Amino acid sequence: MLPPPKNFFARILIWRARHIPQEQFILILSVLVGFITGLVAVTLKNSTHMIQNFIGSDAFSNYYSPYYFIFPIIGILITVGIRYLIKERIGEGIPSALFAISRKGGFLAPYRMFASIVTSIFTVGFGGSVGLEGPAVSTGSAIGSNLGRLMHINYRSKILLMSCASASAIAAIFNAPITAIVFTIEIFSLDLTMSSLIPLLLSSIAGAITSIFLQGNDYLFHYRLETAFQLSDLPYYALLGIFAAFVSLYFNKISFSLDDFFSGMKKQHSRILVGGTLLSLVIFLIPELYGEGYETINRMLNGTFSSSVGHFSLEQFIDHEYFILVFMLGMILLKAFATSFTMGAGGVGGVFAPSIFMGASTGYFFARFINDLKITTLAESNFVLVGMTGLMAGILHAPLTAVFLIAEITGGYELFIPLMLVSAISYLITKKFMPYSFYTRELVKKGDLLTHNKDQAVLTLLNVSKVLETNFRKINPKMTLRELVKVVTTSKRNLFPVVNDEGKLVGIITLDDIRSFMFDVSLYDVLVVAELMYLPPATIDADEDMSDVIRKFQSTGAWNLPVLKDGLYLGFVSKSKLFSAYRRKLIEFTG
Repeated sequence: MLPPPKNFFARILIWRARHIPQEQFILILSVLVGFITGLVAVTLKNSTHMIQNFIGSDAFSNYYSPYYFIFPIIGILITVGIRYLIKERIGEGIPSALFAISRKGGFLAPYRMFASIVTSIFTVGFGGSVGLEGPAVSTGSAIGSNLGRLMHINYRSKILLMSCASASAIAAIFNAPITAIVFTIEIFSLDLTMSSLIPLLLSSIAGAITSIFLQGNDYLFHYRLETAFQLSDLPYYALLGIFAAFVSLYFNKISFSLDDFFSGMKKQHSRILVGGTLLSLVIFLIPELYGEGYETINRMLNGTFSSSVGHFSLEQFIDHEYFILVFMLGMILLKAFATSFTMGAGGVGGVFAPSIFMGASTGYFFARFINDLKITTLAESNFVLVGMTGLMAGILHAPLTAVFLIAEITGGYELFIPLMLVSAISYLITKKFMPYSFYTRELVKKGDLLTHNKDQAVLTLLNVSKVLETNFRKINPKMTLRELVKVVTTSKRNLFPVVNDEGKLVGIITLDDIRSFMFDVSLYDVLVVAELMYLPPATIDADEDMSDVIRKFQSTGAWNLPVLKDGLYLGFVSKSKLFSAYRRKLIEFTG
């Protein structure tokens, strides 16, 4: 019998394994991570708003121009300074969590439990035109990952715990527990089974309860339905869905292009100078782009937006008949730039809030445009609400999340039909022209994205290094048959890679290739390996996607294929080992 461990925590884990079944333990952990992440999300939200309220107080109200021009740069400088102290890459939160699930066994470094929230507080609090939801989800995922690692749970349970933390973060920020579950299923590609649904429910409830307990049961947007949905408005909602799709495509195109532009800048101070200056200029021109923009959305919903628009540089145009339309169009077009400038300069935040803001602006612009043309009379607040759904479905590729979030945070359940219609149209069109979302662009390009397709998901979790075999005897192309026979007789494998003096694979030989004459002594010093070898039907790159590896085995009919890195020989992948690894990973993935 093994002696009991001296470590107190290890004894607790052993006691847990003996007395608490795994299924019940996961439920306990889901509640625990729900409360912790909920507390983090509320702290993040309130800390950011505290900074915004301080900056917007009377202490700065007399300095209108510098207020909008200077503070976003200050926020980015503080953020970059914190990132420098951490000395680790933070990045956009949700893609980092998705990459950890697909390629790192659910491991997120401990520093990610605080890095995103600390930096995003200053980015958004000082006016960065991004959202807090991505950092909250990233932080929650890191908490779930490290808690799972601490408790020594398996991969599948760890991923479930990360998903529970994500649900709790969304539930706490928006006070929308149903949406939180739908979001997690859509974005994290989590299978909807009872074993995963119940922990998600518990974690989401825990996050929502934490939010309600600390800051009350209040909706993010204050909306009251004054004009009921009319069936005659359905064609206009359909047109809004099409318009929202193209605005979504515009946002993604601008974001991806500017991301590539800033990535090409080698020096951080250049990114701060260019991105920070352009961000401040955009916010100076349109103050409504400052921060998340939720107050502006509330003004659109309550019909007070037109009367509150004002800027000393635009006073001469305010009374113009089409000023509001032009101003709204400017908001829509420049929000994509403001968000990209914030991230490109070094700020930390997500695109959840920008997509909601652009959606509200798109819906308001569309309804106002139709009303000004006097074609019909549309309820502008209803279209603001439905527009949010269209942009979320298009930018995030999360149509169900969009529908449930807008309905849940506004109480606008009476608009379910137009919400669903606009979400579906926007998603389908956007997906047609741009198959990946803002979250998944880089992951799709590298083949690192998990999907609801189990086969594809399992292949994503595998990589070449996990199935690489290296116990093959290498031979040199200059070897004689005599030397080759000596190698063959001492080898346990019947396949031999031919590798030159530089370590590059130049061919292969199998035992079957030489079996008929390997004991013909007269040929021992006549034949050399270079005359006997042949090229393999295909080769595998060490970093190649496993889907491509499978296709190579299918197309060539080979049982073994060599693996190379920069032309250098590493080993072989065998079809039998590949499918054994696939089967084990499938069992682990599906439970």
